[in-house]
Order: sequence, then structure tokens, then C-alpha cells
Amino acid sequence: MATFEVEQTEGMRWVRVDLDDDDVRTERGALNHMQGAITMDVPLPTLKSWWVSLFSDESILRPRYSGTGSVFLDSTLGGYHVMRVRLGERWILDTKCFWASDGEVKLSVHRERMWTSYWADQGLFWYKTALKGEGQVVLAVDGPVQEVELVDDKLVADGPFVIGRTGGITLSVRRPTKSWFSYWLSGQTSAYVYQGTGKLLLCTTPYWRQRMQKERATGSTAYA
Repeated sequence: MATFEVEQTEGMRWVRVDLDDDDVRTERGALNHMQGAITMDVPLPTLKSWWVSLFSDESILRPRYSGTGSVFLDSTLGGYHVMRVRLGERWILDTKCFWASDGEVKLSVHRERMWTSYWADQGLFWYKTALKGEGQVVLAVDGPVQEVELVDDKLVADGPFVIGRTGGITLSVRRPTKSWFSYWLSGQTSAYVYQGTGKLLLCTTPYWRQRMQKERATGSTAYA
């Protein structure tokens, strides 16, 4: 399998992928440079994936790098989280979170329930990247990541701070309070509710440079 390493300097972070007669998939446009006997191709998506792309912000084109050498991906003020997908697991990633993965990891799409998509302000169709197989995956994140395990339990977040979850956990978006009066007084607009049994990847605190960059771009101090 490929070897993934997060490197950094001057507050910037990037991913180095070392290949030894192996292959890796990355997000479209993620390459910075590569060295060695490596070739790049782009596997054509299925007809279903082409149809999904009409309603999704997720890229359906994920380049594949094969051979022996090193691939260096673009840098960011945010960060990267390296995780392992095990046989029998199915992971659902948040939108635009996928960055790279072993060639043995199978990429597909997952559609959230229509009512959840509507209340999350994602329209009627909210498609995300889903992962199966066995191997390592790199996620593009805003800050440090904490893994939380639920056993017939639920986690309630103020926003989309969960960047990944296993298939046994469902997502719903609802009012954070029972009554409309409390909702009006609380100052909380919505609650993302994750319920079931499985694992969550939680990213609530951004790296400070990443937060400053977002605040300048949006003109708001709110982080979500």
C-alpha cells in the first residue's frame, strides 16, 4: 500500500505519498509535483456518477497515480487527517473532505435523505463521497480531528463539524429545542444530530491561520 505523510513548514501543510509499484487516487487538481516513475490517468466514472454530478459539489473525476516514486499534493493553511478504512466498514465523508486514498479503497457516492438535505440548506439532493475496502485515506480538514464512538447513542452538533461517519450512524438536521419559543431565545439556528452505532470523526477547532483566512474571506467571525 502507499505511504502517506503530512509534512509542514511556515504554517503550511501538505501530503507526501510514497509509492512502491502501487497506486493512489486523489482529489481532482490536488497535484503539486511528483518524482519518479509515476504515470497519471483518470478512470472514467459510471453513468450513475455522471448523473449525480449534476446535483453535487463533489468531484466525480479522481486522478490515479501509479508506479514507484513520490507524489506531493497541494499545501493549505488547514490540515490533513490520515485514517484507515477496514474491511466491512463503510465511511461517509462530508462534502469536499476527500483528498487522497490507497488504490484498494473503493470510492462511491452516498445520498442523504431529502428532508435532511433541505434543512441543511443543500437543496433536495445532497451527495457525499463514500468509502469501502481496505487501506488509508487522507481527509482535508480545518483542524485537529477527534474520533468518537457511539453505541446506540447520539451526538448533537451546532453545525457540520462531523467530517466523517460510518454507515451505522444516521444524520438528521432539526431544531435544537423542543418549542419554537425556546428556539427563538436560544440563538441556535439548527442542530446536526448523529444517531446510531458506529464511529464519528469530529473537527470542531480550526487551526488559527485557517480560521483567520476564512474570516477575511467571509467577513464573519462565526465558524461552521
